[in-house]
Amino acid sequence: MSHSPPSPEALRPATARLRWKHWLEDRASAALFAAARLLPYPQRIAFMGWIGGAIIAPLAGIRRRIRDNLALVSPDMPEAEIRRLCRAVPDNMARAMSETFYGDDFVAHARNTPIEGEGWPVVQRARDSGQPVVLVTAHFGNYDAARVALREKGCTIAAFYMPMRNPAFNTRYVDAMAHIAEPIFPRDRAGLAGLLRHLRGGGMIALVVDQYMGHGELIEFMGQPARTALSPAEIALKNNALLIPGYAIRQPDGISFRLRIEAPVPHTDALTMTRALNASVEAMVRAYPEQWMWSHRRWKKNRA
Repeated sequence: MSHSPPSPEALRPATARLRWKHWLEDRASAALFAAARLLPYPQRIAFMGWIGGAIIAPLAGIRRRIRDNLALVSPDMPEAEIRRLCRAVPDNMARAMSETFYGDDFVAHARNTPIEGEGWPVVQRARDSGQPVVLVTAHFGNYDAARVALREKGCTIAAFYMPMRNPAFNTRYVDAMAHIAEPIFPRDRAGLAGLLRHLRGGGMIALVVDQYMGHGELIEFMGQPARTALSPAEIALKNNALLIPGYAIRQPDGISFRLRIEAPVPHTDALTMTRALNASVEAMVRAYPEQWMWSHRRWKKNRA
């Protein structure tokens, strides 16, 4: 049995509703960010974190996804810790998003972020010699703090981002990211070409490795197989670039960070190198579970 595709006239009402929904969501978020500016920066970020953890998380089903993921990888976790993470994880997520939109205040707090770890001297030498570097991180803490801190040290980090589904919100989001630090490239064919040109010119690029990728390899993460892209390792191998994990760790005051840069992952093969990256992210998540985005469907389709 065959079906004719819907006519443009049939699609138009749904498209109109979607545009209206996007416009409403964008205007509501803009109004919330504007209203919160009345608060001093520390209280503003704390307030936005509370909004994320107490209001948005239950309404958007974020707590349920966190619980599902925790049940998969930590089935013996006490209920009290699960409840803590169901509040703390969306709190950190909302803080990170808000910090992006409060660019100047965020930069003022992040520019003096202390940098530590075996990889920091390596990054400094690469900066001075023009050695390409692939910095790999996760949806952890706030990776934009790393871009700010490294820019202050003379490192130009090109970021690769996934455009938001809401085009109106995405326009403001991209402008805010660019205001914090440039260059930034969208995750599409043209964006990838620009990112690689930056790298091949002796620059540094930042990639995240903790998202589900349908084309990825099944590699263990938190004790469970997770589809993981090999592309960061492949890019490093093809361009003779250092592959270095790094994480901006939120500090107890809720608004400052500590940047940890780990030793470079040795060049072997893409699969072995990616396993090392997964192990690095896992260690950080176990140390600071409230700072990782547990709401992501990381273990979707995790069987061969």
